[in-house]
Amino acid sequence: MAIPVKDVMQASSAMLQKQLYAIFTTPVGGIEPILANLKEHLAFQASLEKEGILYAAGPMWSDDEKSWEGDGLVVVRAASREEAIAIAERDPMHVRGARTFTVRPWMINEGTMTIRLDSSSQTFSIL
Repeated sequence: MAIPVKDVMQASSAMLQKQLYAIFTTPVGGIEPILANLKEHLAFQASLEKEGILYAAGPMWSDDEKSWEGDGLVVVRAASREEAIAIAERDPMHVRGARTFTVRPWMINEGTMTIRLDSSSQTFSIL
């Protein structure tokens, strides 16, 4: 059974309801093509961050948390799923065929983030 989005929105109307898009990115030909394109991919991610598009990104470990097989998750700010797909299509990993991807709309309702800034040492931490 599926619940219409409008019903979820109504039920969570007092919550954040921040619409983002999750890009699940998966290796196509093993880890070698991933490593060959990693520098350009990270530069692309940094450019998305500077543009205010990138919300969060990083590698996804294996289920046993002991290795990385090349999977990643990229969360972007976009006006639509189609726009998020266009962003993912620009990633050098996808352009060069090292990874494939799927895009899912994701709405943030709950959670917390704390940023601590220590002026005396000019350091910060994200909790």
